[in-house]
Amino acid sequence: MLNFLPKDGFAGLRAHWKDDALSGFLVFLIALPLSLGIAMASGFPPFAGLITAMVGGLVVSPFMGSRLSIKGPAAGLISIAAMATLELGNGDLAQGYPRVLAVIAWVGIIQIGLGVLKWGKWVDLFPTSAVHGMLAAIGIIILSKQLPVLLGVTPVGKKPLELLAELPTWLQHMDAQIAAIGLTSLGILVLWNYLPAGKLTKVPAPLLVLVLSVGMASLLPVEATRKVSLPDTFLGGFVFPDFSHAFDGTTWLYVVMFTLVGSLESLLTVKAVDGLDPFHRRSNANNDLIAVGVGNSLAGILGGLPMIAEVVRSSANVNNGAKTRWSNFFHGLFLLAFVALLPRLLELVPLSALAALLVFTGFRLASPALFALTARIGWDQLLVFVVTIVFTLVEDLLVGIFLGTALELLLQLGQGVPLGQLFKIHVHKDFFDQKVNVTVAGNLGFESLVKLERLLQDIPLDREVLLDLQKSYLIDHSAMEFIERIEHEFKRSGGVLKVIGLEHFKNVSKHPLSTRKNIQLRKK
Repeated sequence: MLNFLPKDGFAGLRAHWKDDALSGFLVFLIALPLSLGIAMASGFPPFAGLITAMVGGLVVSPFMGSRLSIKGPAAGLISIAAMATLELGNGDLAQGYPRVLAVIAWVGIIQIGLGVLKWGKWVDLFPTSAVHGMLAAIGIIILSKQLPVLLGVTPVGKKPLELLAELPTWLQHMDAQIAAIGLTSLGILVLWNYLPAGKLTKVPAPLLVLVLSVGMASLLPVEATRKVSLPDTFLGGFVFPDFSHAFDGTTWLYVVMFTLVGSLESLLTVKAVDGLDPFHRRSNANNDLIAVGVGNSLAGILGGLPMIAEVVRSSANVNNGAKTRWSNFFHGLFLLAFVALLPRLLELVPLSALAALLVFTGFRLASPALFALTARIGWDQLLVFVVTIVFTLVEDLLVGIFLGTALELLLQLGQGVPLGQLFKIHVHKDFFDQKVNVTVAGNLGFESLVKLERLLQDIPLDREVLLDLQKSYLIDHSAMEFIERIEHEFKRSGGVLKVIGLEHFKNVSKHPLSTRKNIQLRKK
C-alpha cells in the first residue's frame, strides 16, 4: 500500500497537475473517437457526444464523488438512446433527438434527487450475474448495430437477433473499400492487446486507428467512406431540448430506463475503479450520483448524450497514472480545445473506423470469456446471466434486468431459503477493544447486502473482525463477492476480517465465489 494520499481540491491540482494533465491528454485521445461513434450509433449528431464528454470533464469534475473515473457518453446506453430517438420521433431521428434531450434533462434532475436521498447504495440491489448479463446484452446489441456500418451494408432487420442473422448476407455484399477501413481498424484494436509492453503500445490504439483510417480514406472516393459530419460553427452544434412531450407515457418510460440503467452502470463503474485505485480510496456514491445528475441535466439542455462514469476511459485514466479528479477535467479541457480550434480534422474520420471502435467495445462487453467465467462460478449464475441476456435482446433492458433479478430470487427459494426469510437478515455485533464479533443470521443474498453494508459501516477498518456466517441459510455469489471486497478493504487499512462457518455450506461449484447453501441448517 502506498504510504501517502494525493491531495484533493485545488491543493491536489497544484501538487499533481503534471500527472493529471498527462493522463487527461491520453484519455482525451481515446474519448474523442469514441464520443463521435457513440453519438452516431445512438441516432444523435456526432457533436452531441463531444458535448457530453466536455460537460463531464469541465463541469462535473470538481464535485464528483469519485477521484479517478471519467465522465462522458458510454456505449452501454446506445441501445436505449437509439430506441428513444426513433420512438419519440415517430421514426424521424431529427424530430426525436430534441425530445430525447428533454428525457436526459429529466434524468439528471432525478439522479440529483436520488443522490440527495442517499440512494447510491442501492446499486447493490441487483445480483452480479444479472448486471453482467445486462452489460453483455448491450455488447451484443452494439455488435448487431455497428457491424453493418463497419462493412458498408444496409441492414434489413431492426432487432438485434434479426440483425445478427443477416451477418452471412452482409459478408457477401459488403462494400470492399468501406470494409477495408473498418476491418483494418478492428484488426489494430485486437492486435494491440497482444503486443508486448513497450514504446509502441504506449500509443493509444484508438489514436492509431484514427490516423491510419484517415490516411486510407484519403486514397478512396469521399462518398465511399462515409465520413463524420459536424456543424459549421462551434456554437452551431448546441441544440435545446423539446419539452412538448415531457409528460407523455413514452417519455417517462425512457426516463425510467435511462435513470435505472445509467445510474446502475455508472455506480458499478465507480466501484470497479475504486478497486483499481493504487491509493485504495473509496468514492462517495451519493455525491457521484449528484454530480452525474448535474452533468446529465446540463448535457440534455445543451444537446448532448446521456452521461455516466465510463469504464474503458476510467481504466485508462488509472493506468496512465492519474492522481486526482482533475485528470477528468483535463480530458474535457483538451476536448474543448480540439473541437474549438481543429473541428475540420474530425470530418476526415470515416464512419467505418468509428464503427470498429464500437464493435471492439461491444465484443469486450459480451466476450466469450465472460460466459466461460460465469459458467465456472456455477450453473445458477450462468442461468441468471443467460436469461438476462435473452430477455434484454428479445424485449428491452428493463425487462431483462428485472427478470434476471427475479430468477435469482426464485433460485434462492429453490435452494432451501424459506419464503418468509428471503428478505430477512439479522446482524449482531459485539465490540471487544480492537476486536469485533459479527454474527449474521438469515438469508445472505444480494438483496441483503445494502443492509449488511450499512450495519458494518461503524466498524473501523483497522480492527480485527470475526464474521460468523454459520446461521445463514444461503450465501449467494453477489454476497461472496461482497465479502471478498470487504476482506481486502480491512487488509489494506491494517485490519483483518476472518470468516467462520463456511465449513457448514455446500458450494454450487468449485469456484471460491460460488453460491453456497447451509447443509447444517437444512438438517435441523
